Amino acid sequence: MSWGTELWDQFDNLEKHTQWGIDILEKYIKFVKERTEIELSYAKQLRNLAKKYQPKKNSKEEEEYRYTACKAFLSTLNEMNDYAGQHEVISENMTSNITVELARYVQELKQERKSYFHDGRKAQQHIEICWKQLESSKRRFERDCKEADRAQQYFEKMDADINVTKADVEKARQQAQVRHQMAEDSKADYSSILQKFNHEQHEYYYTHIPNIFQKIQEMEERRIVRIGESMKTYAEVDRQVIPIIGKCLDEIVKAAESIDQKNDSQLVIEAYKSGFEPPGDIEFEDYTQPMKRTVSDNSLSNFRGEGKPELKFGGKSKGKLWPFIKKNKLSLKLGATPEDFSNLPPEQRRKKLQQKVDELNKEIQKEMDQRDAITKMKDVYLKNPQMGDPASLDHKLTEVSQNIEKLRLEAQKFEAWLAEVEGRLPARSEQARRQSGMFDAQNPATVNSCAQDRESPDGSYTEEQSQEGEGKVLATDFDDEFDEEEPLPAIGTCKALYTFEGQNEGTISVAEGETLYVIEEDKGDGWTRIRRNEDEEGYVPTSYVEVYLDKNAKGAKTYI
Repeated sequence: MSWGTELWDQFDNLEKHTQWGIDILEKYIKFVKERTEIELSYAKQLRNLAKKYQPKKNSKEEEEYRYTACKAFLSTLNEMNDYAGQHEVISENMTSNITVELARYVQELKQERKSYFHDGRKAQQHIEICWKQLESSKRRFERDCKEADRAQQYFEKMDADINVTKADVEKARQQAQVRHQMAEDSKADYSSILQKFNHEQHEYYYTHIPNIFQKIQEMEERRIVRIGESMKTYAEVDRQVIPIIGKCLDEIVKAAESIDQKNDSQLVIEAYKSGFEPPGDIEFEDYTQPMKRTVSDNSLSNFRGEGKPELKFGGKSKGKLWPFIKKNKLSLKLGATPEDFSNLPPEQRRKKLQQKVDELNKEIQKEMDQRDAITKMKDVYLKNPQMGDPASLDHKLTEVSQNIEKLRLEAQKFEAWLAEVEGRLPARSEQARRQSGMFDAQNPATVNSCAQDRESPDGSYTEEQSQEGEGKVLATDFDDEFDEEEPLPAIGTCKALYTFEGQNEGTISVAEGETLYVIEEDKGDGWTRIRRNEDEEGYVPTSYVEVYLDKNAKGAKTYI
């Protein structure tokens, strides 16, 4: 089966068919190219999707990824990145192994096809020229034969006419001979050209065209094989990434199987545990006797009873709940969270303080490493002065040392708070077990020591609701008993170090050097409650005053 023998007369159709084959190849190239663009777009969308749901740094979302379910989701997002990378690999391999290679091959194919059909047209043109020469010699031979025949007839006519001179007859005879000779020459020329044409035609149809068409056939078959190989490559590129994609999917399954609901539940406990104990039973309140309550010292309900002195009919004793409510509102209005996290429940406060201590220790270690590096560099400069001036590092070394000292002082401060919290948690629990019944109204220290314990797990005081509920019960019968409030006793004095303008609700203005009474010391929130006279009292920043407690408060303490 050969195009040269079977399709010897289909030059134009073969030209169209081979052009169609190139068009098919270019269409396949375009198809693969669009597939690579889809893969890149898909990979980009997958990466954007994974990035969109990644936790933001230093945000609440980052803390949520402590839970195993969130960790599994994060692992899924990371695997999706790898999954997207495999689609990028598909695009890259298809581009390099198929698109680029086929595009180069198409250019070579076009050149090869152009060369073959150029040779074919050249052979066609040659045979057409030979055919034209043959036709020309044939017409000339035919014309010369007719002329010779007419000349012969004219000579015979002149020779038979007795009226024609001998000279005219001789002339006609010579003319006939010339024409016969021309006819013979034309015959010989026509015969020679005919032989030559037959030879050329045989070469054209049995040699040149078959060879050219055979080359075109081989070229076309190579094109078909090449497109088949490209299709195999197309499949293999996909097949190569299947194991890696399978690993990505296996990792997602593994991450899903690592989810531990019990562990997540424990993390919730650690995150929100307040450290308070549940409230104890509330005893029956007999208004014919002093009111008694049995509650846990470190429970939320305790604050309704703690600090509330005995209620005596006809007396003016009243629980001092409003100062703590106002104090809390003041702290909220002033905005910032206390440095020692005293607004948090004990357990949460301990965790925050521990976290702060760890952060400070890391910063200290970082500064110490920097100091060591500078010291080593200074030693190098001392040994090799040409490398640098050792004195140029003194300023930096001093600065780093000062930073270390500041950080250490800061760490000690937080460690002290941490030790206080860790020491108080069990003590408070023990105290709660010992405590049941009424509190002595004559012991203001008991009232003051519970100020911090009045905070609920979310950092807000609960006394306002307690006061409101109790007010509803007592309002009808004992309104007259609670019209006036017994002022808190002074526990010491203080001297104003600076002038303070008390513009917020619950604060009081003081002048530098002024001496006032302390009625409630700082409970860790940075505020001390003072009194100027019977009608003027409020809170001032602890750092603005120098406090002197009485001997019952274990001597004088200074807050700067």
